[in-house]
Amino acid sequence: MLMCPSFTSPLSVAAACGGGAAAAVVSLLLLLRQEPLPPERNFMNKHQKPVLTGQRFKTRKRDEKEKFEPTVFRDTIVQGLNEAGDDLEAVAKFLDATGSRLDYRRYADTLFDILIAGSMLAPGGTRIDDNDKTKMTNHCVFSAEEDHDALRHYAQVFNKLIRRYKYLEKAFEDEIKKLLLFLKAFSETEQTKLAMLTGILLANGTLPATILTSLFTDNIVKEGIAASFAVKLFKAWMLEKDANSVTSALRKANLDKRLLELFPANRQNVEHFAKYFTDAGLKELSDFLRVQQSLGTRKELQKELQERLSQECPIKEMVLYVKEEMKRNDLPEPAVIGLLWTCIMNAVEWNKKEELVAEQALKHLKVCK
Repeated sequence: MLMCPSFTSPLSVAAACGGGAAAAVVSLLLLLRQEPLPPERNFMNKHQKPVLTGQRFKTRKRDEKEKFEPTVFRDTIVQGLNEAGDDLEAVAKFLDATGSRLDYRRYADTLFDILIAGSMLAPGGTRIDDNDKTKMTNHCVFSAEEDHDALRHYAQVFNKLIRRYKYLEKAFEDEIKKLLLFLKAFSETEQTKLAMLTGILLANGTLPATILTSLFTDNIVKEGIAASFAVKLFKAWMLEKDANSVTSALRKANLDKRLLELFPANRQNVEHFAKYFTDAGLKELSDFLRVQQSLGTRKELQKELQERLSQECPIKEMVLYVKEEMKRNDLPEPAVIGLLWTCIMNAVEWNKKEELVAEQALKHLKVCK
């Protein structure tokens, strides 16, 4: 039986085999005995995708922040208006077409500033580009003729623009409110043109009457600007529609009882308002305010009389009180008689049986006598 030699090391194998074969065997054994290297620890994603040098990551369009560049917008609008010139039909077409290229929603205040004042406006109403005529246009409302027909044509430009881009409606309301607060910064002729334009736009429904609340601001009321502006505005409105249209819109906006606020506190009375508006040729509004004030006074008088009747105050005292109120508020006697009758009849709970009502009424009137 042949015995297999025992090799304790690669060197002994090499000695037994001899020559070049020894070297090959030694190398083989060394490879077989070599322990596998431990796998590298990789804390990154084991399925990491290779990245090419110079690769760019594309940002989603919705994540990109658009630069706010009102001056670039301004330059485009000013150039277009200057090219259109006094042809308001061309102006309307330019604004219609440009809305598909420019962001009217983002730059609405800049757009309306330029269309009305010819330039971007700073807070307070001053023109930002007053020293640089290349960034302004003379083809705007403030540069138009102080004429109702001329301003009606400008109103049509705004109507077309807002009908085409409905989202501008609210922005335009805010713009007019803002300009009314800035009235002090504008010249008298600019105030007049703005008043006429606003009156026309109120008449055709482009603007709601609620924008007039800006006229009750202290700084323009004290200067007398608010009342003067309102007169011009109402005149333009009534040239387009009748007085009923004006008063109806004022009621709807809950402004019918606030007209006195157009004047400073020491002049907030019916007499001053009536004289001011009548002298300006707006007697219809003077009469309207008198009626509104009379209705308010009657309600207050009725409330007071009902309270006194419930407290069983002496009839003579009540008669004196009513006469004083009639004189102080210039209340007509027929209206007061009707009011007194209503108060007296409401002061008793009537019998449900009709045949007994007449007798009860006589007894009640004798008590009140």
